[in-house]
Amino acid sequence: MDKIQKVSIVSTGSYAPDKILSNDDLEKLVETSDEWITTRTGIKERHMVVEGEATSDLAARAAQNALKESGLTPEQLDLIVIGTVSPDNLFPSTACHVQRKINAPNAAAFDISAACTGFLYSLTAGWKMIATGMHKNALVIGAETLTRLTDYTDRGTCVLFGDGAGAVILQPGDQGHEILYGFLGADGTRADLMILPAGASSLPASHKTVDEKMHYIKLRGREVFKFAVLKMADLVKESIEKCNLKISDISLVVPHQVNMRILESAAERLNMPIDKFYVNIDKYGNTSAASIPIAFDEVARSGRLKKGDIVVLVAFGGGLTWGSAVIRW
Repeated sequence: MDKIQKVSIVSTGSYAPDKILSNDDLEKLVETSDEWITTRTGIKERHMVVEGEATSDLAARAAQNALKESGLTPEQLDLIVIGTVSPDNLFPSTACHVQRKINAPNAAAFDISAACTGFLYSLTAGWKMIATGMHKNALVIGAETLTRLTDYTDRGTCVLFGDGAGAVILQPGDQGHEILYGFLGADGTRADLMILPAGASSLPASHKTVDEKMHYIKLRGREVFKFAVLKMADLVKESIEKCNLKISDISLVVPHQVNMRILESAAERLNMPIDKFYVNIDKYGNTSAASIPIAFDEVARSGRLKKGDIVVLVAFGGGLTWGSAVIRW
């Protein structure tokens, strides 16, 4: 095995379904309002799959966009890693479906389940597998169809979630956006804060689980909010310190798009202006593992950053899980 190598993001891509579910649309489904949703979450609309669309379809479209930018052919990919909690099936992996759909026969393929931190877990796996010389061209995707797991009679959760996918391609070297540092963590003692209770081995599907709506996302929002504000700020600070940098060296934070209030509170704790946080939650809602790669793709295409700028990716999610990455543009 070769020595540890530098690894860079060489291209990006994203995709969201055409169908839009607006706050006005939700007013017709549950007792809520555009004002209530906007002031509490920052969300104005979210994208939503239609019948016949699955997570692998969104992931494949994002992958094709990233491939087009990279100049690689699908046959040159030797690794596909997908972060998702809304896979096409419990098995086979969504990554295997994507491998087939984009015609990448030479790629190993697997999924990672880390909820909203899923992309950062997947990015870290791809990064380390390239850094050790095991692979050369890795496709890393965050993709979700959370609207398929959402109870549209629950006003507390149905306003939050949307569908989409984002992708990056990793290669050895520093001729792209170089990954400088990454960190992952988890606390399984708080698994019940964000959970989809039924449908797997602990509670197999039954009339009872369906009748009790146990196949939908359950969220203890207040406790998650308290955890998120502290964890997001701490992760940014600790990650920058590990790179011997200061908060003032950060050009942009690309956070998991969870809630505008959480992002504003984290920015305040870091003594950073909120305009140093990239925010697109108004257009997409919470897309879990797809959140950061969609935002990262938008940043990459915006021309907002220049060579040498420091970008921090940060997320937390069900598990509980959390993670960060520091990127040199």
